[in-house]
Amino acid sequence: MKKIFVCLMATGLSLTFMPNQAKATTNSSMVSTLGSDEAKRLVSRLEEIHSTVKSKKLDPGEKRLLRHEVLSISDRFKHSGPVIYISGGALILIIILLIILL
Repeated sequence: MKKIFVCLMATGLSLTFMPNQAKATTNSSMVSTLGSDEAKRLVSRLEEIHSTVKSKKLDPGEKRLLRHEVLSISDRFKHSGPVIYISGGALILIIILLIILL
């Protein structure tokens, strides 16, 4: 009984740190999912927009246009490849089954 409880607690604690690791993405991972030429072009455009916003005072209309452009580029990065979603309950069930079977 204690062994199962300890395993469940360890599983629960390890799951609390998973979302932070899952959200971490870098430009190199984005480049590998899209076509490399297109991804490099989009990343350079994002860097250009970032430097423009930092260096100049823009009126609200220009800021809105740049914000929409950044959102459209980030949407292209998000929807660039196949994604599998697993709910938290299903993940816990899979881990428990693996612990029991192994």
